[in-house]
Amino acid sequence: MAEAKRAPSPPGYVVLRQVSRDHWQLVGEANRRPGQTARKARAQAVLDATGGKAESGEVYAAVLRSEWRIALDH
Repeated sequence: MAEAKRAPSPPGYVVLRQVSRDHWQLVGEANRRPGQTARKARAQAVLDATGGKAESGEVYAAVLRSEWRIALDH
């Protein structure tokens, strides 16, 4: 029996917030908006994932969703 193909998810980011030196908290995911540079797209992903409530001085990381999934493979 043939396996059903899963539709690829749109390019996007998994957004994390640093809560202490070695600890990160998952904030959420955000789709990548077309036409932006990589740096601008990551900044926009942080704003999208936080609902525009990213606080100045907090540290965020926007990891490509595809890289996040690859890192989870065993």
